[in-house]
Amino acid sequence: MIPYLPPTARGVIAISLMVVNTIFWSIPVHLLAVTKLLIRSDKWQVTCARLLMGTVTCWIWGILAALRLAQDTAYNIEGRQGLSRKEWYFLNCNHQSWADILVLLVTFHGHIPFFKFFLKKQLIRVPLLGTAWWALDYPFMERFSKDFLAKNPHMKGKDIETTRKACARYRHTPVAILNFIEGTRFTKEKHARQQSPYRHLLRPKAGGFAFALAAMDGKIRNMLDVTIIYPPAPFTFWDYLCGRIETIAVRIEKIPVPDDFLQGYYLNDESFRDRFQAWVSELWQQKDDFIERYRNTPRGH
Repeated sequence: MIPYLPPTARGVIAISLMVVNTIFWSIPVHLLAVTKLLIRSDKWQVTCARLLMGTVTCWIWGILAALRLAQDTAYNIEGRQGLSRKEWYFLNCNHQSWADILVLLVTFHGHIPFFKFFLKKQLIRVPLLGTAWWALDYPFMERFSKDFLAKNPHMKGKDIETTRKACARYRHTPVAILNFIEGTRFTKEKHARQQSPYRHLLRPKAGGFAFALAAMDGKIRNMLDVTIIYPPAPFTFWDYLCGRIETIAVRIEKIPVPDDFLQGYYLNDESFRDRFQAWVSELWQQKDDFIERYRNTPRGH
């Protein structure tokens, strides 16, 4: 950490370094993206994917270096033993802040394959990052409202097909698929509006998880259930960049996916859907109980 600088100055330095780092590494990413688009041979597509991942690894090291320079936040990480970069994982995490992604990079970089996550289709328009995400085979999802689907029934299942096509690319190279099962960041307002039965979590949405497992054809046999616990005081993403958060707890639990959930028809099989939702709800209750115990246990005990 840079000593003697006020938090705001450290935040400015952190975000500035991240922007410079992103611009620098976006150059080789976009050059590779062009060749990926023009050279369609399978051999080059595989080689290009490996080169892109090497470039992204360097980009992540730059991001993490900027964080180390700007903050002295203590990350209390449990459960990282026995993880491998040669395995496929489904990575599930409670979602509270934009900081979650950076906390997950700190937690897992070098320990598991680089994680991919589903993005809203509109994000492909983000300068530099949108085309980089496309080059790295991030799936872009377009969600449709119930009213839209009622008027356009032919679009029903379109997002599921997108999930299948995206996950098909991940069958040959180990990957961690990240999904925030809550679907959105936790706020007290959303919690009240949902009438969530959990104290610290929103209701889980199990469908995307089930679709990803089915699309991966049994490759994903383990879920990494991640719980991030920030101090209870309200904070912003800027507070995180400035190093104002003293400690962040991260607990990882490796959970085998039951064999009968590796493939199934979530939409069309009511029995499968009920059993899958019950399993996810039980995991979510255990996560909620853990957060409650953690927050009510004096540190040092």
